[in-house]
Amino acid sequence: MTDGAFRRGRRIGVDVGDARIGVASSDPDGMLATPVETVPAGPASQARLVALAEEYQAVEVVLGLPRSLNGGEGPAAAKVRRYAGELAAKLLPSGVPVRLVDERMSTVTAAQGLRASGVKSKKGRSVIDQAAAVVILQSALEGEKTSGRPPGQLVEPVETAAPSE
Repeated sequence: MTDGAFRRGRRIGVDVGDARIGVASSDPDGMLATPVETVPAGPASQARLVALAEEYQAVEVVLGLPRSLNGGEGPAAAKVRRYAGELAAKLLPSGVPVRLVDERMSTVTAAQGLRASGVKSKKGRSVIDQAAAVVILQSALEGEKTSGRPPGQLVEPVETAAPSE
């Protein structure tokens, strides 16, 4: 079904990892996702993502949800869901929604692309997270254009008392 029009505006794509968080952005027409930066994981990461969403005037933030090949969710997916809920709470005042999209194979696809372009594996670690964020965001953009609906699942904000990772 393609009766819905593509929602114009920049999106931020995020690949959440235990050590690093890759960030990508799209152009306002949703044609191309490009790498932005790698944010160290930890308590300050969500504040940086909020700042990037503001800087890029994002209409939404898309996080990759790690699923197993059979579609199930394990501890990594639970961690990303929790992170996404906390990020959604921090973005609530600005009205920027957070969505979760299936990220199966995004890191593998990103690593293959980097290898094909001649980036060595040691050097590639510093950009692999950004490349995975690009893959996640590009997939979300294409999914919306194909279906006419926003990608993935809308995340409900979750307040936390402790600092998030």
